[in-house]
Amino acid sequence: MNSKRKILAAPYISWSVLFIIVPLCMIFYYGLTDRSGAFSLENIIAITSVGHARALRRSILLSVISTFLCFILAYPLAMILTGMKKNQHSFIILIFILPMWMNFLLRTLAWQTLLEKTGVINNILTFFGLPRLKLINTSYAIVLGMVYNFLPFMVLPLYNALSKIDENVINAAKDLGANKIQTFFRVILPLSVPGIISGVTMVFVPALTTFIISSLLGGSKVLLIGNVIEQEFTQASNWHLGSGLSIVLMIFIIINMVITALFDKDGEGSAL
Repeated sequence: MNSKRKILAAPYISWSVLFIIVPLCMIFYYGLTDRSGAFSLENIIAITSVGHARALRRSILLSVISTFLCFILAYPLAMILTGMKKNQHSFIILIFILPMWMNFLLRTLAWQTLLEKTGVINNILTFFGLPRLKLINTSYAIVLGMVYNFLPFMVLPLYNALSKIDENVINAAKDLGANKIQTFFRVILPLSVPGIISGVTMVFVPALTTFIISSLLGGSKVLLIGNVIEQEFTQASNWHLGSGLSIVLMIFIIINMVITALFDKDGEGSAL
């Protein structure tokens, strides 16, 4: 049995080594060396420069805002889905995640068409005699794109956590005199913490590292740290600096994963 398991696991191990371990080793090699190949921490310390630090702060701020908005929108929806019958909520979930079947780039380009100066939204405003709004190439547009693309990643873990709450526990709280508000804050919300942590992780991490959304909806006027790293690799051909900045982002991701592991030890909030 052990030999059969090793044979079956060989393709997955090979895949992990080629496309996970090797790239990570390359990132650490380039990030911790200079152009001559000597060990150096300059590529990591470069995050403290004015431009890089500003891009990192902006990335963290927009990621936090996007994650918070996703949570505010997703939690009520997850509660509504939990209270529905199985056939009803399955259909609604299908409708909700249907746009996710479309290519990520195409979805973002669609918002670019809606928000640009001569886009659909401004044309509607002009039709009603209202002034045009500057929607594209702003931080608001980036947040909107993040919320739209990552909202399902918040809904599914929350729904999974809420659906696991035993109704008898809620009924017991009501029988003991708790009203709806008390039941929510003392029973439902604490029991859904694993789903909240998992959802926050699944939204915050891609929001922090994204560069496509900020490139298309923010243009060159709003640069996030993901854009800076992408430019270092593709335009400046400075793999050392790009890798060093990537290591800094990895640190934030690892911290996020550690927090998730502490609050969701049993994986109760993991997505369906």
